[in-house]
Amino acid sequence: MALSEYPISTIDGEPTTLGAFAGKTVLVVNVASKCGLTPQYEGLEKLQETYADKGFTVVGFPCNQFLGQEPGTAEEIKEFCSLTYGVTFPLMEKIEVNGEDRHPIYAELTTVADAEGVDGDIRWNFEKFLLGPDGTVVGRFSPTVEPNDPVLVSAIESSLPN
Repeated sequence: MALSEYPISTIDGEPTTLGAFAGKTVLVVNVASKCGLTPQYEGLEKLQETYADKGFTVVGFPCNQFLGQEPGTAEEIKEFCSLTYGVTFPLMEKIEVNGEDRHPIYAELTTVADAEGVDGDIRWNFEKFLLGPDGTVVGRFSPTVEPNDPVLVSAIESSLPN
């Protein structure tokens, strides 16, 4: 099955797939509300605002697998993201990104290595995967790579469909 075909639900419980973003450059990020990296939401939203009109979107996947740093309900996560960081990009249902209950999307994503050659399990909240407009993975970025990092921004810009 292609990465774009795996079923997922939005944070509102609506069924979808990554195929809903076909033709766009997509930054897939496992997110958490109570992490030292949570302020990255601000930078992710800035990317969304800057590039949305050029065929780009961030897609956040809340995950509670790293020291319980995303304990909230879907409604609590939505409210936190909206009120604290003004998040407008799509959020999906809370999922697992590692282990035997890893979502199939992340089973595929984790086969890709980052620039340092690291593949496999997600290391922490805010690990990033850049998908090109055709849905293929064009880059993996460490959780500590900030959304405004020139390498990430350059990768986004070179992958934009228009």
